[in-house]
Order: sequence, then C-alpha cells, then structure tokens
Amino acid sequence: MMAEPYLAGLDLAGRRVVVVGGGSVAQRRLSGLLAAGADVEVVAPALTPAVEGMATAGELRWTARGYRDGDLDGAWYALACTDDAEANAAVGAEAERRRVFCVRADHAPSGTAVTPAVGRHDGLTVGVLAGRRPRRAAAVRTALVEALQAGVVDDTAEPVAPGVALVGGGPGDPELITVRGRRLLARADVVVTDRLGPRDLLDALGPHVEVIDASKIPYGRAMNQARINELLVEHASAGKFVVRLKGGDPYVFGRGFEEVLACAEAGVPVTVVPGITSAFAAPAVADVPVSHRGVVHEIVVVSGHVAPDDPRSLVDWPALARLRGTIVLMMAVERIALFADALVTGGRPADTPVVVVQDGTTRIQRTVRATLATVAEVVVAEGVAPPAVVVVGPVAGLVAGAVTVDRLG
Repeated sequence: MMAEPYLAGLDLAGRRVVVVGGGSVAQRRLSGLLAAGADVEVVAPALTPAVEGMATAGELRWTARGYRDGDLDGAWYALACTDDAEANAAVGAEAERRRVFCVRADHAPSGTAVTPAVGRHDGLTVGVLAGRRPRRAAAVRTALVEALQAGVVDDTAEPVAPGVALVGGGPGDPELITVRGRRLLARADVVVTDRLGPRDLLDALGPHVEVIDASKIPYGRAMNQARINELLVEHASAGKFVVRLKGGDPYVFGRGFEEVLACAEAGVPVTVVPGITSAFAAPAVADVPVSHRGVVHEIVVVSGHVAPDDPRSLVDWPALARLRGTIVLMMAVERIALFADALVTGGRPADTPVVVVQDGTTRIQRTVRATLATVAEVVVAEGVAPPAVVVVGPVAGLVAGAVTVDRLG
C-alpha cells in the first residue's frame, strides 16, 4: 500500500530552487515559486515566451542548455519538468543523492514531492492532494476557494475592522464582481447599494446585514450624494464594516472619489476595489469590441449627463467629432439626439455605425443597432431606457464571423 504524502508548507524565500525544463509545465509552476520568493534557476535549452519574459525581467536565472549532473548543487527543492523521461529520471536520481525533495512532472510516483492544487483567499493558502489524481484535487481546491469567497465557509476568526470598502460590483451579472469585492461583501455589516449594483448578490447576504438603497433613478427618485456620504461615515463611525456596492467601476463616472474624500475627511479608513466597467463590458457581451486591430486606435468614454450646449459640459464635442476611433457614451439615452447631432455637425459621417446596449450582462439585456443619422429615432421606437451604453464608431459595425480587412496590415 502506497503511503500518503505529508502535506507541508515550504519557506523557499531566498532559497535556491532548480527547475529543469522551460516548457508549459514549468511555466505553470514558476509563478508560485516566484511568489514564494524562491531563488529560481531554470535549466533548459529553450523557454516558452512567458518564461523567457520572466528571465528577461530578472525574476529568475536561465541556464540555456540541457540538464547536467551537478545542477542541483545547493538546491533546496527541484522540479523535473522536461518532456524527456530519461532526463527527468536523472534529475530525480541526483535529487535523491543530495537529499533534495524533487517533483517529477512526468511521473509523480517517481518523485519525492508532489505539488498540491493550491488556492489562496484573504491570507489563507489552501492545498489539496487527492492520491495523485490532480483533476480531483483541482476541482476540490476550486470549490473550497469559491466557498470561502462567497462566504459559504466562514473564515473570520475576528470581526472585520470598522471602515468602508468602496466596491465596484461590475456591470450587473453577479459573476462579474471581482474576487476581492465578493469577499468583502460577504463580511459586511452594512451594504449601501444602488440599482446599478449586482442585485442578485444581495440575496446571499446574512440576515444580520443592513441593506440601504441609495439608488439614483435617472430623471426620477434619487438619494442625495451628500446623504450617501453621511451614511457611510455614520455607520463606519458606529463600529460597522460598510460596503458601498456600486455598479461598474467606482471611479468611472460613479462619483466614488467623492465618497472616498468624505470618508477621509471624517477619518474613516477606506478600501477601494476596482470593478469591471460597463463602458467596455456591455459592448463586449453584445459582440462589439471597443477596439479592433486595424480599425481603431483610440477609445474615448464620455459622460452624457449634460447636453453638448450646456454650460456645465466639459466635453470638446467638435474635437470629439473629428476623432476616427470609438466613442462610448454613458448616461446618454435621454439626450442621444443632441449627441448624435453634435457629432455629425462636427464632422462624423451620418452613416457611422451605432450600437446601444441596454442592461448589459443582465438577464434582460438587449441590443439595438443604428447609425448616427437614425439612432435617436431607433432609441425612441425601441423604447430603450437607462441604463444603456452607446457605442459610436466603425467597431459598432463589426459582426462576429464576418470578414474584416486590416487596413494597417
């Protein structure tokens, strides 16, 4: 009967680790070794581009040749990752003589160490061994980390320190929040959210969590921004951990920095967690790339909360119209006729393609296509309502599967 491996954590910081082989298997192992602070030498006649990039950046040393006996001199740990079983066996034999633990990537039972499936979460490292069944180990590792991230498994030995986490919830799909954002949300005492945040995530909150609706409905009911700032400070000052859950990214037309400034002025610590912005995500799920090689070289994201002729507008619309790339308009549905007219007046062709994506990434997402000449009429006819992202430019005319010409070669 084969003995079970003994699972241990190795302190490899500053210690010599030799990786023999420079292919994809070695590449997978190197990131963890470098993260552990190991002094890594790769012995291989050739490297993958990614591993070569690590060597060029000085993250590791590369000995550009095949393995030779003696290469493990001074090593604490070794990995045999070539596609040559004989070479791997020779590495294992030298490791055995030198009493250096060695992983055999080609035949795990022949090595003296096994690499576990590793996952990390909030300072925890989870390692899983499954009797040399790597797929099972990886599946269990992933399930454990996801459970920790979702708060299904409580890993909190101590309460979270009072303060505010400004979390970008992404464009709407609950699976598009970042791992860190999901983790902090699971530990909240109070959640201040709005209608653009991923609503489905609120169902997973514990019954003790207070949820405060801070929605701003366009041209309708809205919580005053000053009151939102006050709520964050009040609850954090009362000893609560507050998550301000915002749609998209907090700093992309989300007034997030105003909330950070209010907390800083009150002496409340703030953690900012970026999110996936709907400016790029909504077009992506509608098969509209905001950039495409040979088609555009610029992307401009513009707030449409005021009209082009409004004295509060900070946008140089004539200059914007002269650009040939992609324009992404946010909060623009109500004034789309004015924006389209300003672009055409400034020089954009009236037949420039336009795509409008409403409720991008959610269950009720829908897409309409038009041109600058027709978009205002189409938006009204189709009953498009906020939240919606408007993409203007040649990329809006691309269709997946169609042949496109790379004009720049």
